[in-house]
Amino acid sequence: MIGIIVLYVVVIGGMWFLLMRPQKKEQKRVQAMLSTMEVGDTALTTSGFYGVIIDITDDDVIVEFGNNKNCRIPMQKSAIAQIEKPNAE
Repeated sequence: MIGIIVLYVVVIGGMWFLLMRPQKKEQKRVQAMLSTMEVGDTALTTSGFYGVIIDITDDDVIVEFGNNKNCRIPMQKSAIAQIEKPNAE
């Protein structure tokens, strides 16, 4: 009886290690990326658009797309998939 309980604990612990731990690691990576985001960085959105960040608030960012200066769209920070820093020349 105790052997079965130990087996269940080992299986549940293994499932947590294989499933939950990588997810939490990815969440920490995304949080770190969003916290280092600055005005002027290039952002890739979750929908696949590239744009330049022109303003940052607590939960939102304003991203400018393309060469048209009138194409500025506010979006949630969670819609940012990747940040690219501009090259320092």
